[in-house]
Amino acid sequence: MLTPEEHLKIFCIFKGVDPATIPNQIDQTMKDVDLVSKAGAYSKNLSGGQKWKLSVGIALIGNSKLVMLDEPTSGMDLTAWRKIWDMLKRNKDGRVIILTTHFMDEADILGDRIGIMASGKIKCCGSSLFLKKWFGVGYNLVIAKVD
Repeated sequence: MLTPEEHLKIFCIFKGVDPATIPNQIDQTMKDVDLVSKAGAYSKNLSGGQKWKLSVGIALIGNSKLVMLDEPTSGMDLTAWRKIWDMLKRNKDGRVIILTTHFMDEADILGDRIGIMASGKIKCCGSSLFLKKWFGVGYNLVIAKVD
């Protein structure tokens, strides 16, 4: 029975944010996650994508030094993806942001270092440029016609 604004305020308090800066941080986060129009709505009435945006805002508010995001753009439309990507890029200074994704383009845009896992183990790790140089870019498809 909380609104997005109330969620953000509670997490500011949990994270020890200076009470004088809480309103500004809430306003900025609401703009960053594009929920200004839903500030007074109950969170339970938000769409799935809007709830996801609120979760990202909660993770980032209060200048957390370590932020872990599990598929932060899952369930969002392409426009929302781009806004979240821009927000994460703007807010990464002075933080460690660990995120999981199934999309290599998302990892390429957001990641300074990318780790690729298979069967629960890291198979390779490095910068986007290193991985592209080492493993190549794209796919090779060979088709042979047999008469």
